[in-house]
Amino acid sequence: MDASQDFKSLQDKIQGALVATTKSANGLANEDLSFLRTVDPAVASKLDDNTARLIRLSEELLKSAGKFVGQQAPSIEDADDIDISWRGVVDVIDTLLEKADTCLDEYTGLIKRKDAPTPEVGRASKKPKPTTQLDWSMKRANIIKPQNAFERKFDNFDTGPWKPLLSTKPHATLPLDKSLTTFVDGDDTTQYKHPYETEILDLSYPKRIYEKKDAIPYLPFDTTTATWVDTYEGVLEMLEELKKAKEIAVDLEHHDYRTYPGLTSLMQISTREKDWVVDTLRPWRHKLEVLNEVFADPDIIKVFHGAYMDIIWLQRDLGLYIVGLFDTHYACDALDYPGKGLAFLLKKFCDFDADKKYQMADWRLRPLPDEMFYYARSDTHYLLYIYDMVRNELISKTDPSVPEKDWMGWVLQKSKEISLQRYETPLCDADTGKGSRGWFNVLARSPSGFSPEQFAVYKAVFKWRDDLARREDESPHFVMGQHAVADVARVLPADPKALWSLLPNVSQVVKARIDELFGLVQEAREKGRGGPSMMDFYRGTTSVAAVAKKVFGDREKGKSKVADQAAALPGIEELKAERSQLWGDMPISSLWEGEGRQKEEGQIALPWTTYVQGAAAGEAMDVEEPDLEADMILLQDPESEVVVPDEDFTLKQGKKRGKKRKTEEMEDEEEEDTEQPPASESKPTTEGEGDTPGTTEDEEKKALKAQRKAERKARKAAEKLAKSQGNGAAAAAEDGEGAEDEEEPFDYSKATTVLHAQGGGANGDGGRQRRGKKQKVFDPYAAKTQDNSLKGARKMNYEKSGRTATFKK
Repeated sequence: MDASQDFKSLQDKIQGALVATTKSANGLANEDLSFLRTVDPAVASKLDDNTARLIRLSEELLKSAGKFVGQQAPSIEDADDIDISWRGVVDVIDTLLEKADTCLDEYTGLIKRKDAPTPEVGRASKKPKPTTQLDWSMKRANIIKPQNAFERKFDNFDTGPWKPLLSTKPHATLPLDKSLTTFVDGDDTTQYKHPYETEILDLSYPKRIYEKKDAIPYLPFDTTTATWVDTYEGVLEMLEELKKAKEIAVDLEHHDYRTYPGLTSLMQISTREKDWVVDTLRPWRHKLEVLNEVFADPDIIKVFHGAYMDIIWLQRDLGLYIVGLFDTHYACDALDYPGKGLAFLLKKFCDFDADKKYQMADWRLRPLPDEMFYYARSDTHYLLYIYDMVRNELISKTDPSVPEKDWMGWVLQKSKEISLQRYETPLCDADTGKGSRGWFNVLARSPSGFSPEQFAVYKAVFKWRDDLARREDESPHFVMGQHAVADVARVLPADPKALWSLLPNVSQVVKARIDELFGLVQEAREKGRGGPSMMDFYRGTTSVAAVAKKVFGDREKGKSKVADQAAALPGIEELKAERSQLWGDMPISSLWEGEGRQKEEGQIALPWTTYVQGAAAGEAMDVEEPDLEADMILLQDPESEVVVPDEDFTLKQGKKRGKKRKTEEMEDEEEEDTEQPPASESKPTTEGEGDTPGTTEDEEKKALKAQRKAERKARKAAEKLAKSQGNGAAAAAEDGEGAEDEEEPFDYSKATTVLHAQGGGANGDGGRQRRGKKQKVFDPYAAKTQDNSLKGARKMNYEKSGRTATFKK
C-alpha cells in the first residue's frame, strides 16, 4: 500500500511538472526565441541551461530504455547530435513501443505468457536453478533449418488459395469432398471454406460442461514427468490414451524469425493423469493429422488459453482442426478478472509466480534443454485444474433464462468463433499493398508523409524485401527491419555508399545485394516522379468514389459503371440521389432538375417556403409533395397572400411588426371574438321583463369596446397617411376596414444614406422624423469614449499576447 501511494505521489508530481512546462512552452512562440536571446543575455543563458538539462535527461532515458530492450543507445551531447543519431534514437523508441505492445497483449491474453512454476520450498527438485537472463544461444540459435528436411515442404511463392492439408475427415457430418469448397471473400480473392465449419456450427457441447462439480486437483509437478514424443509410434500410443479422456489441455510453441510462413516447433498435451511433449519438427510431421480422431471429436473438450493463433498454426503445419474448444481467455473476460493472461491464472489458482524468461526462446533447438522442457510442460499441466475452477465460477454467474447473463453460453460461442478461424495464403501486392504481408496496414499505422518519389521507392523496396524473404525462407524482419525500409525511402540515397550507411543491422543476404538494391531504388525513383504521393493514395482508397467503384463496379471488366456515369456529368465526382428523402420530388440540384421544370428568371426555389407559411397558419403540410408554384417566390410575410412580382422592379413596403403593433392586433381579434358571445354566456331575461327593451352590463361593455376599436382604426389610418406622405408616395384612400396601400415604384433619389443623411425624406430630414421624435444622426467614426480618432480592428479570436495562432492548441 505504501509503495502504491509513493508511486501515486510521484506520478502526480511528474504530471504537474509536465503540465507547467507545456504551458510555459506554449506561451512563447518559437520565432521569438532569437529575439529574446538578443535583447536579454540573462534569458539566453537560462535557455542554454534548460536545453542542456533536457538533452541530458533525454540521453539518460534513452540509455535506460536501451538497456531494457537490449539495444545500444546513441550518445547525445548537443542538439546537433539528435539529427545525426536520429536513426538510433528511433530504433530504441520503436523497440520500446513494441515491447509495450507485447506486454499489453500479454495482459489482455492475446499472447500467452507461459512460465514454469517456482518449486515449493523444502522439496527436492531436479529443475536447474533459473538464471535472470536467457542465454543468446537459446534466443537466436544458429542451426540448420529443420524445414529443409520436411517431407511436405511449404511453397512460399504459391499465391493461390491455401487448400487444407486434410486427407481424411474423422467425425464428419459432411463428407470431405463436399467440405473442400471455395468462396470469394470481401477482398475479391478465392478461399477454401473451413472443412469442419458444418460440424462446429452444429456443435452441442456435452451436458457435463454445464454441471458444477468439484475441481479435480492436479498431480504434484515434481513427482510426475512428461513423455517426449518424437516417433510416429509414440504418437499412436499417445492417441490411444487421449481417446479415453473427457478433457485434454493443448498448447503450442511457435518460431517465426528464421522462416517465412512460421514454424510450429512443439506441441504440449495433458490429461488428468499424464503429460506429453510432441516434437513437431520431425520430417514426418504431416502424419500428425491422425490426431484429428481426438481433436475433432465433439465429446472431448479441448482446453486452450488464447487459442487465436494456435488454431491457425495447427491448420497450416499439421492439418489439425479443433471441434469442441473451451478457451479460458474468454472465461477470464466473462468473469471480469483483472488479468487475462495464463500467468495470472497460474498465480490465482496454483499460487506461484511466473517467469517469462523463455517466452522468446528459439524452440527449434534439439535436443531440447531441460529448463525449456520443464517450462513447456508447465503450460498444460495445470490448465485442466484452471478449467474446472473457471467453469464452476461461470456456472454460478450464469442465468440461462436471461440472455444477457448467459455467460457460459457466451464463452462457448466465442470459442466456436475462434475454432472457425482459417489460415490464408500470405500475400503482398506491390501496387495496392493489400495482403497479410503487404505494406498498406503498415503505413496506415505509422504514416510518414512520403512524396511521390519516396512513396514509389518505399513500395519497391518493401516488395523486394518480401520476395527475397520468400526465396531465402526467412522472415521479412530478419532480412531487413521495417525502419530500414522507411529510411531508404525517406533519404533516397544518391550512391551505394550512402545506401550502405542506412543498413547497418540488416542480414548478410541484403548486404550481398547492395548494388541490386541501389539499382532498384534509382529505377523506382524515376518512375515515381509525377505519380501519387502517399497521402494521395490513401485519399483515393478512402474516398466515396473509390468505395462506389469497389461496391458497384464491374468485377469482370475491372471498370466501374458508377464512375463512368459520374464522369459524364461535369463537376460531379460523387454519387448523388435524384430524389430527396425530405423534400420529395423537389430538385436538389440544377444538374438533376427535370426538363419539364423551368425556374422563372430571377426567382429562387425555396422548398421550405410552403412549409413555413403552413406552419405559421397552423395547417398540416405534406412535405413529400410541395406546391412548386408557391415555392418559386421570395420569402414574404406569412400572413400576406402569395404575390407574383410584376415585370417592373418594385420594392414592396414591408410592415414594421413591433411588439406594440402585435399587441393591438391581438386585442382586435379578441374583441371580434367577443362580439358574438355564445348563448350559454348571455344573461337570461327574468320573468316579467319579456319584451321590455333594456341595456344590460354586457351591452355596455360591447359599446365601450366598439368605441375603442373605432378610435384605434382612425389612428391607424392617420399614421398610414402620414407615413406615405413622408416617403414621397401618393396617399392611398383609406376605408374603414384598413385596406393596404398600393405599391408604388421606389424613388432612389429620395432614399436616406449614411453619407448624405440630410438629403433623404420628403421633409428634408432624411426620414428621421418618426412620430414626433428626432433621431440622432449616425456618425460611423464616433466612439463611445468620444474619441474621434480611428480605431484598429479588434481581435476577433481573442488572441493573447505572446502566443500566435499557429501554436495555439
